[in-house]
Amino acid sequence: MKNNRMPAIVLLALAVSAAAQDKNPITTALKDTLPGRQKNTVEAIEAMPADKFSYKPTADQVTFGHLVAHMIESNNTFCARTAAVPAPKVEEAKETDGKDKLVVALKASFDFCGDALSKMDDSKLGEMTEGFGGHQFSRARYAIILASSWADHYAEAAMYLRLNGLTPPTAKK
Repeated sequence: MKNNRMPAIVLLALAVSAAAQDKNPITTALKDTLPGRQKNTVEAIEAMPADKFSYKPTADQVTFGHLVAHMIESNNTFCARTAAVPAPKVEEAKETDGKDKLVVALKASFDFCGDALSKMDDSKLGEMTEGFGGHQFSRARYAIILASSWADHYAEAAMYLRLNGLTPPTAKK
């Protein structure tokens, strides 16, 4: 019987060749990561009932609405600084804004990230830009912060959902 599958070594060689030809591996990785992070995060936020946006697990933690407002600001700031484009001029999201308003703003922030990343290339990753506390950060550092914030923010939203008896999008069958 003939095996029609390519040997693993051939697949590996093709993958290495494709990666070697990609002149923007960091930009490509961020662009490839964005759709899944956007989908899961938006679905998680949409899954939380509107009356639970004021929920916080303990007195020392932020409300769910605060978390969403933070996601919006983070997306707009980190994508702008990573891609060397101006941040969008938008009304500041507040934790007290209603669910509908926060969901619209969150979707817009992810759309901005997609637009910003479409203008990005790895050649600017060594450039320094404004960081936290008056420090200068490289655009590469912001790329890492951006990718990790997408993961952290989804994980936080998933935890809030679970604490309210709801199943996060990535845990559904």
